[in-house]
Order: sequence, then C-alpha cells, then structure tokens
Amino acid sequence: EALCTRLAIMVNGEFKCLGSTQHLKNKFSKGFLLTIKVKKVDEQQAQQLRLEAVKSFVNGSFPGAVLKEEYVDSLSFHVPQTDLKWSAMFGLMESHKEQLNIEDYSLGQTTLEQVFLFFTKYQRIVD
Repeated sequence: EALCTRLAIMVNGEFKCLGSTQHLKNKFSKGFLLTIKVKKVDEQQAQQLRLEAVKSFVNGSFPGAVLKEEYVDSLSFHVPQTDLKWSAMFGLMESHKEQLNIEDYSLGQTTLEQVFLFFTKYQRIVD
C-alpha cells in the first residue's frame, strides 16, 4: 500500500476498479473505525458501567454505529458514513473523554483490507 501509487482490483478475471489507494478507500469504504480504551478500575461492576456509558454515548453521537468487538476495557465500533467532519468527530470525542473515563481512542478510515473484502463477495468459485 505504501509503495504503490495506483492499484487495481480484479474479480473473476475482470478489473473492477483502478486508482490510488486513497481513491479506492474513499469510493468503496462504508464508514470509519472507532476504537476506545476505557480507564481500568478494579471493581468489575464499575468497569461494566463505564463500558455501557461509552456504548450509549457512541450510539447516541454516531447514528448507526455497530459494536464490532469488546475486550476487557476496549471497544471497537464501525461507524457508517456520516455528514460530520473529521474535526467534529474528534471534537466530540475530546469533549467527552474525561466524563466517560476514556484513556485513549482512535478514529480512522476503513482499511484497504476491508475494501478488498468488499470485493470478495463477488468472487465466483470456478469448477
């Protein structure tokens, strides 16, 4: 990805797209990835309440967000395309960071791997 300026994706012997990696991500991505790490506490019930508060915040702030993975103190969401600007999304996260006991978060674009996976559903198995 870092070494090429243009990329083509072929499905069943036909080129389906051609362009820069950024162009393909913009055209075929279906949203953003939001990963949140919550500050740890010793009491399990208190930790669960913190996680539920974060889930509620994300679902209210990013309509259509889907929880993809939950592990101990970390949550990963898929956020569909939104009209919010990047600066507004980061501003929203920053303004609620202390209140929700968020230790760290990342908000990023769909990966190139996910774009490839989008095309795999069109691949036919040849007998």
